[in-house]
Amino acid sequence: MVNYEVAPALLAPLLPAGVEMDRWRGTLYVSVVGFLFRDTRVLGLPIPWHRTFEEVNLRFYVRREVGNEMRRGVVFVREIVPRPAIAVVARLLYNEPYRSLPMRHRHDSQPGDVVEREYAWRSNGAWTRLSARTTGAARTLEVGSEEEFITEHYWGYTRQRDGGTVEYRVQHPRWNVWSAVDARLDGNVETVYGAEFAQVLRSPVRSAFVADGSPVTVFVPTRIR
Repeated sequence: MVNYEVAPALLAPLLPAGVEMDRWRGTLYVSVVGFLFRDTRVLGLPIPWHRTFEEVNLRFYVRREVGNEMRRGVVFVREIVPRPAIAVVARLLYNEPYRSLPMRHRHDSQPGDVVEREYAWRSNGAWTRLSARTTGAARTLEVGSEEEFITEHYWGYTRQRDGGTVEYRVQHPRWNVWSAVDARLDGNVETVYGAEFAQVLRSPVRSAFVADGSPVTVFVPTRIR
């Protein structure tokens, strides 16, 4: 998870109805997140050739007050996957901003508890890489930390073609994290994210870390009122 500070004017046109931008200590973030789906199931059923695959997404953070509950969530700017069928279904059914591109990942363990991780995708004939290095053991999330803010958003919000918004819950345990060193996003990000977001993603990284992951359940979306 590689995180950048962003101006509200860039995110405002993408903000779904019914939510507001969520800040950590006054700062708005966008994050580039790379991860690996394993043993993926839809409504409990495995889909052949679509169970293990990479995803890299660009997202920002929002919140919605429902009664006495504050629901913290994310909005996706772009989600990259290697399987065309996933991208087509997500776009048609949920209007999620998926795009299918060739992808690969790398996980290299080295002496001294050093691990290098990389997710990459190819567009316009060139590879773009999201990478980071960690050392030592993971630690538990610190309450009130930036890592907690980034990882502990348990709702997703997607703007619909008619201007409405759907909401879905994401369930997983708290993750352990490593601070990342030498975290970077290398390549022509403009071809996937556009010129304005590319300018943000070429700015200095505000923070970066790696989470250990876990089983995750994504619930069926519902339309908010």
